[in-house]
Amino acid sequence: MANRLADATSPYLLQHADNPVDWWPWCDEAFEEARRRGVPVLLSVGYSSCHWCHVMAHESFEDERTAAFLNEHFVSIKVDREERPDVDAVYMEAVQAATGQGGWPMTVFLTPDGEPFYFGTYFPPEPRHAMPGFRQVLEGVRTAWQDRQGEVSEVAARIVRDLAGRSIALQGASAPGPAELSTALLQVSRDYDPSTGWFSGQNKFPQPMVVEFLLRHHARTGSEAALQMAEGVCEVMARSALYDQLGGGFHRYVLQQRPGGPWVPHFEKMLYDNALLCRVYAHLWRATGSDLARRVALETADFMVRELRTEEGGFASALDADSDRPGGGHGEGAFYVWTPEELREALGAEDAEVAAEYFGVSGEGTFEEGASVLQLPEGELRDASRITSIRERLSAARERRPRPGRDDKVVAAWNGLAIAALAETGAYFDRPDLVRAAVDAADLLVRVHLDGSAETGSGRLARTSRDGAPGANSGVLEDYADVAEGFIALSAVTGEGVWLDFAGLLLDTVMRHFTADDGTLFDTADDAERLIRRPQDPTDNAAPSGWTASAAALLSYAAYTGSAAHRTAAERALGVVGALGGRVPRFIGWGLAAAEAALDGPREVAVVGPDGDPATTELYRTALLATAPGAVVAVGEPGSGEFALLRDRPLLDGRPAAYVCRNFTCDAPTADPKHLQEQLSR
Repeated sequence: MANRLADATSPYLLQHADNPVDWWPWCDEAFEEARRRGVPVLLSVGYSSCHWCHVMAHESFEDERTAAFLNEHFVSIKVDREERPDVDAVYMEAVQAATGQGGWPMTVFLTPDGEPFYFGTYFPPEPRHAMPGFRQVLEGVRTAWQDRQGEVSEVAARIVRDLAGRSIALQGASAPGPAELSTALLQVSRDYDPSTGWFSGQNKFPQPMVVEFLLRHHARTGSEAALQMAEGVCEVMARSALYDQLGGGFHRYVLQQRPGGPWVPHFEKMLYDNALLCRVYAHLWRATGSDLARRVALETADFMVRELRTEEGGFASALDADSDRPGGGHGEGAFYVWTPEELREALGAEDAEVAAEYFGVSGEGTFEEGASVLQLPEGELRDASRITSIRERLSAARERRPRPGRDDKVVAAWNGLAIAALAETGAYFDRPDLVRAAVDAADLLVRVHLDGSAETGSGRLARTSRDGAPGANSGVLEDYADVAEGFIALSAVTGEGVWLDFAGLLLDTVMRHFTADDGTLFDTADDAERLIRRPQDPTDNAAPSGWTASAAALLSYAAYTGSAAHRTAAERALGVVGALGGRVPRFIGWGLAAAEAALDGPREVAVVGPDGDPATTELYRTALLATAPGAVVAVGEPGSGEFALLRDRPLLDGRPAAYVCRNFTCDAPTADPKHLQEQLSR
């Protein structure tokens, strides 16, 4: 018999709809039920592609005995963190403050007023590895609630008071200048190991926001150290097990299962990782002409379109880490790993030997049960046609395996990141199909997620949709900022000013509903559901924070429109980068990248000329491929009303022309692409 999650739109919640646990979705009614019964609340937070979320579900939430105990003594609430990042954020902050670490599944026990008092992540069914068993935890919490409820409530209230006192104040903080950005670069270099190409850390997560900062710093200052770090980390990511060497796209992160052992991935593939990495590899190619960067950018773009695109034109959230094994059973990475025997079955003995050497497949394996994750050697084999044939045949053989599940909900923020990546990658590499995919996703966001038109709408976004229907949850700051970023990039690539209009609508909402009087930003709107604390986090995690993404989008919009209000809002938001950039640059890379753009202007490029004229096209392409940090580009016919940048920009002696301005000063117009390139590189 299905529980209350049967009507959910979240694939993650639907995975728990047949649990014997009497789950509630996050709602006022659940807490009212806890008050009526006088019992605590179990809050369980996870997401569809989370491996250990599935493990705990199988071990505990599908167990009839455990479920019966939960149903008798608790009200149980299940939350998809991707649908409700605000709920996830406030309770994850409590978990991290109490335990020093966090992660998913997140397990929190609450009073009926939503105040947390006991925390954890994954609990095994029985005690092991110094972790208590889940049933043991449940019995302990039940006893504490029954016998010491006053003490528990006092602890919970103190935790909420402590969280409420953690607001961010930026009085006196200003956007970072050249000295602060140089300090940030020095700090990043101390975390970088040139011998391995990785940044420090036990697990190796992608660092696209930091790489974007490095590329922009190099473009602004000529720093070879910044470029070398960007090239180094991008090369090692592309050659390692983090990258899917057959299908393109990146896994979530890599880790060593034993000290000194091989690096193996946590196999889920997230839309946000792949969107950000696709874009940064395209930018690396733009800066260096690297063939590796070009290949990875295009393969990652093709992966997103091929495997994550939905029927409605948006992009699904993720592919699971786990899948069924061809020979039976279910396990993490089953779709991606290979044994020598499987290579021989797919390729024959001779080509299997070549493939094993090329991709690092060994008899002992680099993963589990003698299987290996494909990686690339330091050098490329000369027989490229043979490797191409091997890759094609291995890909065909892999397609016959059971595929990982897909979380097909469309998250606004992550689709915004994908729109920016696909639009720019399509423009750089003459792939109009990628630009069309970006336009289709943008159309879906406007049609389904956005309330009203650019002229008359309220500018409010739905966080998610599924099957073309909007979800019930309101957008958070990152949704507005990342979608605005995607629309601004799409406007530059298509020359259609309507996308800039929609970006302005969203950014006006950011300024009106997410920004405090002192310029600080909150992750939820001022009229959003009240939680135990209004979440506010300026630091990047797996994707840019809503705060730093807003600063970047506001800055670009101001450059396009000349809006002093948006420029001021961007500069005030960058105050947090001035405060944190020199101390924790790897956690505020997107803000550092925006600060680089602010210092460079950013430059404003207007290209005027007849549509389809080769001279117009060449000037326009030169502008798009410029590495000037955060440069904005508008193209159109003389007198076009699409962009403010095109006003009063005539042809130059009857020829298409480019106009470059920054900081209220303009260069002389030029009709020469080489001269334009020089203007944008000095």
